[in-house]
Amino acid sequence: MDLNTVVDIRDARLPAPWRPGDAWLGGGTYLFSEQQPHLRRLVDLSLTGWTPVELLPDGSLEIAATCTVAQLSRFAKGLAAEAAPLFEQCCRAFLASFKIWNMATVGGNLCNALPAGPMISLTAALDGECLLLAQDGVRRRVHVAEFVTGAGRKDLAEGELLRSVTLPARALGCRTAFRQASLYGLGRSGVLVIGTLDPADCSLTVTVTAATVRPVRLWFPLPPTPQSLHATIEAAVTDGEWFDDIHGLPEWRRHMTFRFAEEIRQELEEVTR
Repeated sequence: MDLNTVVDIRDARLPAPWRPGDAWLGGGTYLFSEQQPHLRRLVDLSLTGWTPVELLPDGSLEIAATCTVAQLSRFAKGLAAEAAPLFEQCCRAFLASFKIWNMATVGGNLCNALPAGPMISLTAALDGECLLLAQDGVRRRVHVAEFVTGAGRKDLAEGELLRSVTLPARALGCRTAFRQASLYGLGRSGVLVIGTLDPADCSLTVTVTAATVRPVRLWFPLPPTPQSLHATIEAAVTDGEWFDDIHGLPEWRRHMTFRFAEEIRQELEEVTR
């Protein structure tokens, strides 16, 4: 699709005042997939030279906003961490073409804030923290589960940039369980539930995405009973937060979420026995 309202492309390395009609350009897979009549100038991040993904000295993992799905997938194949399989599972949840895999970025997926965004699922489940840079240089950090606030909504001010997402070492050491459902064989995720079990204290987290308008991350000090798990999800997700679109009715998403969460509870509880 042509962006015929765009009159300029600016290198993000060259400071300039942010103005109405500006947008950050990462991979561009979203910008060029739908009409964007409000855009006048793109601020290109492709020449920033940010390391796509890096294991830090404290054992945490920093993923640059410009890291592509393909780069993350390749890195995770050599990652010596208990949670490593989850990266590929979430990358594959894109069900995307070769072009999308090699252009779509982690940052773009988070900033689009679509319920089915698998990078949201991955980073929220692993307790990811966003580093945000404002136009005046102020930095702030927000957990992914709080960064995405609704379908297409995120905690991002005008001109603010998502620089990276950091996954803590403790989360990388967790045992994980993954469940996904779609109405179609190669369709967009309608429900995606991830469980993590921390071997240090046997605490359990269950993260619900795709079925809900925002990521819902629930922490239990010990694996809960089926009744406790059901009640906690019921309390955490209001009726209006079950997503409703062509890819699944709220009632189906809700049903599958409870089913998958219980399967995950059973699977991870087995590890503690």
